[in-house]
Amino acid sequence: MNRRILISGCSSGGKSTLLEELGKRGFATVPEPGRRIVAEEKAGTGAALPWVNPEAFARRAMEMARSDLIMAKRKTGLIFFDRGLVDAAVGLQTASGLCFTDTIGTHRHYDRTVFLTPPWPEIFVQDEDRRHGLKAAVQEFEQLNSALQDLGYEIVMLPKVTVQERADFVLQRVGGE
Repeated sequence: MNRRILISGCSSGGKSTLLEELGKRGFATVPEPGRRIVAEEKAGTGAALPWVNPEAFARRAMEMARSDLIMAKRKTGLIFFDRGLVDAAVGLQTASGLCFTDTIGTHRHYDRTVFLTPPWPEIFVQDEDRRHGLKAAVQEFEQLNSALQDLGYEIVMLPKVTVQERADFVLQRVGGE
């Protein structure tokens, strides 16, 4: 049996850093679809970059997140996801107006407990692949928080502490240590 643990929340809130730490501790992790898509698009046509075509980007993210879930079925134990299907569906809703429940339904695709990274201005960083600002990241966080509640997830806000302390916190909550 496996448990799919979703780590979602505010952009630049420390999700990828946390997943890297969990990976170092021997846990299975699934990298963020968005960063993978941006890398692929920059190497290709660039037609589905989020700042070029947000809807195409969100649709690719949904495809990738679904594929990640299928792949995860083959693994056992705890599997930590850096963003996922809910994030992609909320992104598609923002880009197209299509309600997230119309694209992913009301079924929970991840473990009931979801961890959210809150807005953390002190560590927020824009870069070539993350071009939106903190205000947009906070709006995204609020949309994700609302959508996850609507889907019946138990939301656990991650504390603003060191990455090691965050990893310990997550593992304690999911029974991984």
